[in-house]
Amino acid sequence: MLSSTSHMLWKRPLLSVAFASTSTSSTSSHNMPTPPFQNTDASLTDILTTTKTIALVGASIKPNRAANYVMEYLLSKGYNVIPVNPIYATKGTKVHDQTVYASLAAITVPIDMVDIFRNSVDAGGVVDEAIAVGAKAVWLQSGVINEEAAQRALTAGLKVAMNVCPKQEIPRLL
Repeated sequence: MLSSTSHMLWKRPLLSVAFASTSTSSTSSHNMPTPPFQNTDASLTDILTTTKTIALVGASIKPNRAANYVMEYLLSKGYNVIPVNPIYATKGTKVHDQTVYASLAAITVPIDMVDIFRNSVDAGGVVDEAIAVGAKAVWLQSGVINEEAAQRALTAGLKVAMNVCPKQEIPRLL
């Protein structure tokens, strides 16, 4: 009995120390916000109602891809959607009758929102491009989570939506 009691006392400090050092190093080395970024209905509504022009990064000609049917939906709701995909741009491909651009920098009109259909790691570079071209908002699609990129966008003055889809949020909020 004495050995099991001393064993339990030995474990508690280790768990506490491990937890404390994990949370401390995570906060200080990444400067991540605490708590993590959270969407609000008010912020999503603000983005959706102030946006007119959307650059959709990761556009696809394949009808079964989310980027394709979300783009079609956004066009049907009256948004000006500009597809971005460097592979399609070099081939002169159009998506839903819209000219495809190779990059955000190639777009010649002001961009209100950049809708990002890329993986979570690649989304960081797209957010940096959105900041560089003066976009007003970034929208990281469902499943796309990059806390550091979201923080960079907020720090640069952009509005942010993360891990949500406008095709689902428009009927819910507007």
